[in-house]
Amino acid sequence: MNITAACCIEDGKLLVDGQPRFSGKMAVADFLLNAYKHFGIDYPKYYKMDHLAQLGFLGAELLLQGRNIATEYGPEQVGVVFSNATASLDADLHYFATVKNIPSPAQFVYTLPNIVIGEISIRHQLKGENAFFVTEDFDPGFIHFFVEDLFAREKLKACVCGWVELLDERYKAVLYLVENKAGDLRFDISNINKIYKLTDGQVNG
Repeated sequence: MNITAACCIEDGKLLVDGQPRFSGKMAVADFLLNAYKHFGIDYPKYYKMDHLAQLGFLGAELLLQGRNIATEYGPEQVGVVFSNATASLDADLHYFATVKNIPSPAQFVYTLPNIVIGEISIRHQLKGENAFFVTEDFDPGFIHFFVEDLFAREKLKACVCGWVELLDERYKAVLYLVENKAGDLRFDISNINKIYKLTDGQVNG
């Protein structure tokens, strides 16, 4: 099992396979919108998503760019496994603010962290095993164990994995594609940590 692609988004920087692809110091809403437009993505529903869903969706778009992974493996053979520390708290707070007047159904939809998985799955037609875990800190050991087990039990042949965290103006997305095929970066805890800490240069540098 190898990591065949990676996308990291944090603090105004967006890297794909270790290479800078977009940057800009601006509010999170502006960054997510400008990055979306910069890459010429055409998916009108993006504008309706909350910031967490936009962050994960954007990362997955770039991670899977040029691939039709559902066709390559079959929709049921591609999974999505994410984690973060604050669940959907950002959307929860925005929704709570609307309760004082008229509750917003559009914002209520995003008050579950796994909605980002749903948005990605719909976009890329993925129907395999999926899960969103909430952990106090980034835990590469747990994700490695969970995903490796899915592969060992032949539940999956490919998996979009990562950490997707956003609260107010703080955000970090670290997404990587795991496949049972040749690659330079083995799927292990050490390499997951390298990608998580990546800010410049090659993924395997």
